Amino acid sequence: MSEHPRERFDLIASLEAETAFVDALSRGRLHHAWLVCGPEGLGKATFAYRAARRLLGAAPDPSRGPLGARPQDPVSQLISAQSHPDLLVLERLVDGGKTKKSISVDQARDLPEFFAKSPSRAAYRVAVIDAADDLNLNAANALLKVLEEPPERGVLFLIAHAPGRLLATIRSRCRRLTFQPWAESEVAGLLARQTELHRDEAVRIAGMARGSPGAALSLATTANLELDRLARRWVDEGPVDRAEALSVSDGFRGAEGQAKFEALLDRLAAAVKARSLDTAGQGAAWADLWTRLTEAPDRAAAINLDKADLLAGALADLARVKRMAGG
Repeated sequence: MSEHPRERFDLIASLEAETAFVDALSRGRLHHAWLVCGPEGLGKATFAYRAARRLLGAAPDPSRGPLGARPQDPVSQLISAQSHPDLLVLERLVDGGKTKKSISVDQARDLPEFFAKSPSRAAYRVAVIDAADDLNLNAANALLKVLEEPPERGVLFLIAHAPGRLLATIRSRCRRLTFQPWAESEVAGLLARQTELHRDEAVRIAGMARGSPGAALSLATTANLELDRLARRWVDEGPVDRAEALSVSDGFRGAEGQAKFEALLDRLAAAVKARSLDTAGQGAAWADLWTRLTEAPDRAAAINLDKADLLAGALADLARVKRMAGG
């Protein structure tokens, strides 16, 4: 399992964003709502938790960047344990091992009550919405009411992967911080500092991550590396061993199994995409297979397909395309 943003203390996703936030805080010009924008996996939630630690009084640690905090500080530990009374986090709930599709209006209605109270341990009360894209319409309208009457000593962080989908009235009431994809060399450097990967492997994963430090760190976990190697072997080598595929499918049960299923399909799609670029004459067939693989997790969720059956179908499609390509 990859590390949750609330547990990351050493990842500075955007020095510019941290500097801007610290400057606003030090000058007494702290905005009540921050819209933290950019593609998924750039460290936006990590930034929000780093800023929350500062607002909630965690002891600073300058060696960890402008918003660095000491992991052993009691405030940091309360936040990591999801038990700080002055921090509210809205995110999609997990019910029966499945993550809900949206943040509900009932969750959003916790915001007015939360901000109506005075801070109990800190100078501020802080809410993190991860992600604001996941708010359903009624929840978005409930949030808007809070933004229209800014809470005293209250700060909201709205993480948005696609801010254009948010209500314009929400966007207009926030200060925007935009995160940009990292250079491949920066991602490789992060992997070198925070993992034990060989340099060549770090460079390869950095290329796969497409500028996303979060994706790179996730791919660098032992489990995801094994899935990536398995997917590349299935795509690049001979026929897939049926017993091996069945053994892999046995691990698709429960919430962790869902994550494994999605990660494997993602790695299969990446391997197929690489093959489509390198294969003369059959590129269209590989590209079509890539499209089906990328759509498979959503299709499985929408009509409750059996994940083992879906993988078997994907591997049958893979075998057909390999035969067409003569490999």
